[in-house]
Amino acid sequence: MDQRGRTPEVDWPARPDLSLALNRMGTFDWDLDSGRMHLDATAAEVVGLRPEEFDGTPAGLRERVLPGDEARLDRRVSQALTDGRSHYGAYFRTRRPDGSTAWTHVQGHILREPNGRAYRIIGILRDADHDPGEPGAAGERDEGRRRMTGVVERTTAILAHARTVHDVTDILKDPDALGHLGAVSVMLGIVDGARIHLVAEGRLGSYVPEIEYTRIDAPFPMSEAVRTLQPVLIASREEFQRRYPQLWPYIEPLSVRSGVYLPLIAQGKPIGAIGLLYTRDGDFTDEERNVLVALGSGIAQSLQRAMLFEQEHDLAEGLQRALLPRRIPQVPGALIAVRYRAARMGRDIGGDWYDVIPLGEGRVGVMIGDVEGHDTDAAAVMGQLRIVLRAYILEGHTPGTAMARANVFLRDLATERFATCTYAELDLTTGTLLLVRAGHLDPVVRRGDGSCHRVRIAGGLPLGLPAREAQGGAGTAEGAPEVGAGYPVSTLELHPGDTLILCTDGLVERPGGEPEAGMRELLDAVREGPAEVEELADVLCDLVGDAGGGDDMALLVLRRRGTPAPRGGGPLRQRLSPGDPEGPALARHLIRAAAAAWGAGERADEIELAADELMTNALVHTEGGGHVGMRLTAAGRIRVEVEDTSSALPRRREAGDWAVSGRGLMLVDTLADAWGVEPRGGGKRVWCEFIVP
Repeated sequence: MDQRGRTPEVDWPARPDLSLALNRMGTFDWDLDSGRMHLDATAAEVVGLRPEEFDGTPAGLRERVLPGDEARLDRRVSQALTDGRSHYGAYFRTRRPDGSTAWTHVQGHILREPNGRAYRIIGILRDADHDPGEPGAAGERDEGRRRMTGVVERTTAILAHARTVHDVTDILKDPDALGHLGAVSVMLGIVDGARIHLVAEGRLGSYVPEIEYTRIDAPFPMSEAVRTLQPVLIASREEFQRRYPQLWPYIEPLSVRSGVYLPLIAQGKPIGAIGLLYTRDGDFTDEERNVLVALGSGIAQSLQRAMLFEQEHDLAEGLQRALLPRRIPQVPGALIAVRYRAARMGRDIGGDWYDVIPLGEGRVGVMIGDVEGHDTDAAAVMGQLRIVLRAYILEGHTPGTAMARANVFLRDLATERFATCTYAELDLTTGTLLLVRAGHLDPVVRRGDGSCHRVRIAGGLPLGLPAREAQGGAGTAEGAPEVGAGYPVSTLELHPGDTLILCTDGLVERPGGEPEAGMRELLDAVREGPAEVEELADVLCDLVGDAGGGDDMALLVLRRRGTPAPRGGGPLRQRLSPGDPEGPALARHLIRAAAAAWGAGERADEIELAADELMTNALVHTEGGGHVGMRLTAAGRIRVEVEDTSSALPRRREAGDWAVSGRGLMLVDTLADAWGVEPRGGGKRVWCEFIVP
C-alpha cells in the first residue's frame, strides 16, 4: 500500500527552472502542514533577502512585505484556499535592504488532496517593478513582449503540475493570468467526437450557452483552428464581422477588437483549442505569434496529460468497483454497512476490498483486505483473491485453513504482490466471533455500553509472502488463539448491541503524523459515533475527508442485534491436542458445567457422555487433533460439535458382545435427539443435538 499519500510527481522542494531565473523569476514551495517554505536563490533575490537571512518560514518572507500589502496578500491566499481554487495571483510591495520599495508579483498553484484539503503551494515570485499597466511600469512595447514571454513560461510551469482537466481550466481562468497575457477573455474547448465542447471561459462574460457545443465543421474560429491545425488570428472587429457572421452577434456587445484561436495538438491530433480575446487591434508580430504558439503547445501537453489521467483513473476505478460485491446480502440478526472510497492522487488505484458471506445456521462471514500497489494489476489480483477466499470459506474450511490456502494461491499467481486481510466469522445465535488476521490492521469493537477498544488478536504474515512462521506480529489476543498453518484463529464474544469495525489502512494513515495517530482518531470517532451502522460508516468515512492521506479506503461495520439468550452463558470452544491427557478431561468438565447452566438438568450427563465419545473418536482415529464446541441453536437445542482434520467420514457399526470398541456412534445415536456429519474442506464436523426443557 502506497505510504506516500501525496502527489508522487512533485518532489520537495520544487526544482528551480533556469529559464525562469533568466527572467528574474524565482520559485517558492510552501508546505501548509508543516509550515516550511523554500525560496530558491532567485526568489530570495527578488524580495531582497540573502539566503542566510531567510529562516524557511512564511514569517521570514513577510518581514520584507509592506504591512498594508501583507494583509491584502494574506486575504488573497486565504480566499483561494477557502474557495477551493487551484491557483491565485497578486501584486505586493517589498522593502529592499537600502530602504526603497519594489513591486513583486506572486503566482501560486495549490495542491490538494482528493477530498479538497490543501496541503502545499508551489509558485513563482517575479520582479514586477517594470510591468506595463502596474505601479512603476514603463509601458514600453519591448518590455510588454518580455513580460508576455515570461507569463507563457510561468503558466506552462504551473500547468506542469495540473492533474485533471479541472486543474487546467482553473489555471486558464485565473484573472491575473489573463491580465498578464493582455487578454480580457479566454475560452477553452475540448474535442468531443465531431463537436467542440466549450469547458471554460474567463472574464468579460463571453460565454454563451448557444455555443457551448459547436460542430468542428461549423463557421467559427475555434472550429477552424481545430480543422486546419493552424492558429486563427483576427486583427479587428471588422474582420470578426466579415469572417464569422454567426459569431458576430456575441462579439458585437463586447469591447473586443481582436482575437487569437490556437489549436491544441497532441501527438499530431487536435484535442481542443484555446481562444484569447483582446481590446486592442490585433497587429500581432511574428514574435508574439511564436509566443502564443508556444503557449498553445504547453497547454496541449497539460490537457492531454490531464485527459489521460482521468480516463485511466475512471477505467481503473470502474474495474475495481466491478470486482467488489454488487450488493450486500441481508443477514438476519445483524446490521451491516460497507463503504469504499477511491484515492485520487494519481492515475493509480488500490486493491482494497470487502465481502459479506452468509454461511447458514445463523452464521455470517465478513472480510476486508488490501492488495499491495495502486494500479489495475492490484485491482485484478484483488478480485481473484476475494473470490478464491470466498470459495474456500463456502467449501467449509475453517478460517485459519481458508486463509492459509489463500496465501498459497496468491504465491502461486507469481504476481510478486502481497496482500493483507482480516476474516471474521460470527455465530449470531451464540455471539461467538472467530477472527484470523494476515498482516492486517487489528479490528475495533464497540460494546453495547458505548465503550470501545482495539482488539489485538494473533496474526500471521501478509498473504503472498514466503510461508514461514510470523514473528513478532501476534500481539496479545483477547481470545485464546488456536495455532495452525501460520494463521492462528482467535475467539471472542460479540454480545447483542456490540459493533465490529474492519477497515483498511487508508482510513487511519496520516501522512507525516505518528503511526498511531490515525488509530486514535478512529477509536474516538467510533466511541462518539451514532449507533446506527449506516450513520457510523458515514462518520468514519469523513475521517478521510478531514485528515486522511492519499490511499484508497474500504470499511465494514457489523452490529449484532437481538437480546442475549435467557439461560446466559456464552458458547464453548476448546482445543483438542494429541498427547494432552488433560485436554479431554477439562473439556468434559466445561461441557457438563455449561450444559447445567443452560438448563439441561438430568440430560447434562448424557451430553457429557456423547461429547466424550465424539472427542475420543477424533483423537483416536485422526491425526492433528481438533476442536470441541458447544452452543445453543436458534431452535433452543444444545448442540455439541467436534471438528477434526480427517476427511474420512465416520460410520456406525455393530460391535460384538466382547468387543472393546465400536460402540461410540451407537451410544451417540441412542443419547442424542439428532446427530450428523458435515464435510469441512480439509476435515469434517461431527455434531449431535439435545432437546432441553
